[in-house]
Amino acid sequence: MTESGARSDEEFRDQVPAEPGRLVGLRKQLTAWLTGLGLDGERREDIVLASNEALVNSAEHAYRDGLDGVIDIHATSNRDGIKIVVTDYGNWKPANPADTIRGRGLVLIARLADHSDYRYRGDGTTVTMTWTTDLPGGDR
Repeated sequence: MTESGARSDEEFRDQVPAEPGRLVGLRKQLTAWLTGLGLDGERREDIVLASNEALVNSAEHAYRDGLDGVIDIHATSNRDGIKIVVTDYGNWKPANPADTIRGRGLVLIARLADHSDYRYRGDGTTVTMTWTTDLPGGDR
């Protein structure tokens, strides 16, 4: 169970301030949830890395000019696999084409997830990522 969120075998959710430094604890909680489902190794690492990338993107790009905001994460598991949804409520800052070092987050997410989708709305952005898994106790 997280301090501000809820956790069950099939679900993990939390809301954190959109501050990159606050994401470390959330990443650890997500890793523990996935481990509790029986997921380990490279697949778990892919899910945590892609999720972290979505969270960091929200923290860095959705709330700029010192605006405060929050990021929601909602992860679910079922017999088909894992689904993680990261939502912010800010205004997306377009990538700077002159910055050749950054701007690869969505590409990384697309390569790590079996499927990913990005929805930009007037009131924020939602990133949905899914992975097919063979979880122990696959009758969930």
